Order: sequence, then structure tokens, then C-alpha cells
Amino acid sequence: MLIALISDIHSNFEALEAVWKEIKKADVIFCMGDLVGYGANPNEVVEFFKEQMKKREILCVRGNHDNAVAFGIDWGFNPYARLAVRWHQQVMTTENLEFLRKLPIRELFTDDTGRTYLLIHGSPRVPLDEYLFPWLPRSEFRDVLSHMKQDDLIVGHTHMQMLIEMEGRRIINPGGVGQPRDGDWRAAYAFIDTETQEVEFKRVEYDIDKAVKKIINAGLPEFLAYRLYEGY
Repeated sequence: MLIALISDIHSNFEALEAVWKEIKKADVIFCMGDLVGYGANPNEVVEFFKEQMKKREILCVRGNHDNAVAFGIDWGFNPYARLAVRWHQQVMTTENLEFLRKLPIRELFTDDTGRTYLLIHGSPRVPLDEYLFPWLPRSEFRDVLSHMKQDDLIVGHTHMQMLIEMEGRRIINPGGVGQPRDGDWRAAYAFIDTETQEVEFKRVEYDIDKAVKKIINAGLPEFLAYRLYEGY
């Protein structure tokens, strides 16, 4: 079985299209949330997911930006993110907002070998908002794993690719599709081959100029557009 991992699309439809061409071969797709926020195509991204979920097995959880847009909870967001959240609330359809509201906070999956996975945006300790950065001490990751029973924890939120292995268990972040923050502008994703249990991190180029122009033309903060070029 081949599992594809994606997260943090952030309304970047160009990045999503490029990644989807690469991951559509997978048997199942995990998405760790933040379909929306920051970018200029929230409706297009959500509608794409709604359509694909009718055709194939996709597990998708709610991210903190999905939550903020869906429920109007934008406390703790920086000014740029808050402006984007409010713009999203104005332009998104009622049906697409309702789709975000219905996304679960957690999803569980068992693969064909019996290995178990917990999908969550942040962490089991703080599902929507905790950042599990790669440079955290091992003791933090050990404590995170103590809050769950599954073999592997699949997260998003940091927009950084990460693999932490501890005593046969793993914490995996595929990185950000629509807004990477590790200095590489290309859209990030990952695969798990359940036969070998190999985790493969991948990147793909996309039409970044088009995505940037859309953000500017929408009247969103230019910072949100130009940061895409920096991968930050």
C-alpha cells in the first residue's frame, strides 16, 4: 500500500494541482489540515477536495486556519493571517464553510500491515495549535507520543518536513503544500510505502507566479504573496 501525505495547502490551488499529479497514484491520501488561509483560492481548494473525496479514500482533518475561517475564531493570529481569515469568510460559500466545520480534529487509520496512524494538525496535546518543530528536544517528542496509542503520528502546522523515530514509533510531517517555511519554495509532500515502511519526502515545482499574482489581485497583504518566493 502507498500512502500519500499532504498538509497546509492554504488556498494555493496551483501548488495543490502540481502535488496532486504526483500523489494521485497513492492508495490512500492523508491530509493534515489547513486547506484554507493565506492564499487566494479557498473555494477552489475546498471544492477540489470535496470532489476527490467522492472518488477515493482521503482522510482530512481540520487545521487551525480551517477552524478560524469556519468558526470566526482568529485570536492568536498575526495581523496578516487575521486579514486573510476575514477575507476568506467574506468570499467563501456557505457550503464550503460548512465543509470546514464538519472536518474532524483527529482521524485514525490502520494500514494493510496492521500499523496504526493518528492524523492531527498540531499534536495530541493541543490538536489545532501546537507546533512540533524538528529541533525540539527528544523528551518533547517522547511526551507527545505518550498521549497516543497509535504507532505513528502524522502532523502538519509547521510547514516543515520532519521524521522523528523513537523506539519503533514515528512522528511525520510532510511539510507545506501551499506555503513551505523551510527555505524551499517548492510544494512539499511525502509518501509511506507500507511494505517497506519507508518514508519518502518529495518536492515539486508549481506556477508560483500565478499564485502570487492571485493573492495581490485579491487585495490580500503583499507579504503573503512574496513570502512564497522565499519559502518562508
